[in-house]
Amino acid sequence: MYKRIVRAKVRSTFDRINSGDYMAMVDGLAPVFEYNFHGDHALGGHRTSRDAMIRWWRRTLRLLPGAQFDIRDVLVSGGPWRTRVAVRSLASRALPDGGRYENTVFRFLTLSWGRMISGETIEDLQVLGRALRALADAGEPEALATPITD
Repeated sequence: MYKRIVRAKVRSTFDRINSGDYMAMVDGLAPVFEYNFHGDHALGGHRTSRDAMIRWWRRTLRLLPGAQFDIRDVLVSGGPWRTRVAVRSLASRALPDGGRYENTVFRFLTLSWGRMISGETIEDLQVLGRALRALADAGEPEALATPITD
């Protein structure tokens, strides 16, 4: 039953993110957490504060407005004191050059009593790099910015 509740909460959070409500994720952070998006690019970086996560989400939505995360799998292991979650999704969005950004994204989360204490995002960085380059070429310099870290 607990694992079913966690899967439903993860899917609900992504539904809210898909509608532009990134605070659904931020509000699920534990007081002490770490989040790492692998790679040295505008969306990469290691964050440990709510402020950095909010700045990161705002950048993400500026660069990829309307991006959708189609959740393919949510795997849950453990009890409420230490829950491990793996999420596989397809991220997609039209690009200014007429192309399309589509990337399989893996997120690995550790929750404690329903709050995220650690997370990491892994995706094909060549695909993401091409999308960020297309955005930069279309006049969005932030697509080539340094990662948001704290």
